Amino acid sequence: QVQLVESGGGLVQAGGSLRLSCAASTSLFRIYTMAWYRQAPGKQRELVASISSGGSTNYADSVKGRFIISRDNAKNTMYLQMNSLKSEDTAVYYCNAYRSSYDSWGRGTQVTVSS
Repeated sequence: QVQLVESGGGLVQAGGSLRLSCAASTSLFRIYTMAWYRQAPGKQRELVASISSGGSTNYADSVKGRFIISRDNAKNTMYLQMNSLKSEDTAVYYCNAYRSSYDSWGRGTQVTVSS
């Protein structure tokens, strides 16, 4: 069982930046596709960005050019650098690890962007 712990959320003004981190409890971190999802109040959870074991990245159109996903396999940690934040980015952000049929989620970290 892979345990995932998110950190780095908080309150920021529109236009500001935050960096989220996701620490994984497995030494096999490098083999997982990792992703950030978010869920705003009253909305479905949506994919924000993903990064494969080989480092290929994918972004939701709404965050392209503003967010950067990265991973440090030596530290078993994934990051999400969020720039030019907007009020619509307000949500709980969740870390996800995926490989084959295995899927693990963190508990989430709240990001609130004030306008």
